[in-house]
Amino acid sequence: MKRTMLNITPVPAFRDNYIWALMDDRPDDRIAVLVDPGEPEAILSWLEREHVRPVAVLITHHHGDHTGALPALTRRWPIPVYGPARETIAGLTHPVAEGDRVSIPELDLEMTVLETPGHTLGHVCYLGHGWLFSGDTLFSCGCGRVFEGTLAQMHASLERLASLPPETRVACAHEYTLPNIGFAKEVEPDNPDLARRHQEARQLRKAGKATLPSTIGQERATNPFLRCHISRVRDAISQHTGSPMDTALATFSALRRWKDDY
Repeated sequence: MKRTMLNITPVPAFRDNYIWALMDDRPDDRIAVLVDPGEPEAILSWLEREHVRPVAVLITHHHGDHTGALPALTRRWPIPVYGPARETIAGLTHPVAEGDRVSIPELDLEMTVLETPGHTLGHVCYLGHGWLFSGDTLFSCGCGRVFEGTLAQMHASLERLASLPPETRVACAHEYTLPNIGFAKEVEPDNPDLARRHQEARQLRKAGKATLPSTIGQERATNPFLRCHISRVRDAISQHTGSPMDTALATFSALRRWKDDY
């Protein structure tokens, strides 16, 4: 049975995580695919409160704040768990790698797997139906720290995501938008798109709403980590470091180190 409408909802977890729920709102049987369920209490209480039954889980990487609810979920529901083949994740039933397709027939969903190493060596993103579930690779106005991979890997992963269609909606795993904008304004204080985005994000948070999803187009216009080819971004980083930035990778590497110490 094909879905008539897909609702995609961020479920708050921990202090600033989101567990994304891709949900079919058929009144007789509400079902959902869950992305990066890290906190058991948060997702179990949400499922009970909303009368939703999970049918699958998508994992982007092995960190506990993205996988911690797997034991509780799979004890109650024997559902498939998709996640990166290059990482060790307890409870993973369907390892996936670059170019694989994840099909969820209950929701008439098909997602494509993109390998995006950098934050972790095996990190993957899921792309489909106009949405990108980017985990901790691409954030709203930022990107993840480089814990296991290399700066070159992270830069290449972000460049790949930046090449997606501008209308692609970006559903990352953390509510980091406002602090990320604060740093981005240090890099580009005169960026009018960034000023507008700052105002919008403040209004959303004041109303208790998520600042996500963003879009690839918004990220290209406001996210400094996707703008390392822009001369004023390079100039700002050159001024900060006291060294010329000759390549986009050098610019990205210096920018990531600046953000790490910010």
